[in-house]
Amino acid sequence: MSDSKKTTNHKEIQKWAEEHGGVPSIIKGTENDGGGEGVLRIHFPEKSNSDDSFEEISWDEFFKEFDNNKLALLHDPNGVFNKLVNRD
Repeated sequence: MSDSKKTTNHKEIQKWAEEHGGVPSIIKGTENDGGGEGVLRIHFPEKSNSDDSFEEISWDEFFKEFDNNKLALLHDPNGVFNKLVNRD
């Protein structure tokens, strides 16, 4: 997507997600024994067929894992597309 933007700015990510109805989440059952929360996602409950596999977490928890895993958010400013990717 040519209009996609990559960012690691916590405030920008939270603002973008909330403007589009997203909440910080993990996929249930993906927690690891090393203390990690699990697979991170920004979940959009209003757009989802089923939110059974998602567990909402706080933004603090989300950004702790986000930074520990050196992630960035690749997103469409219009809210059509988002993906957590490696910062490199």
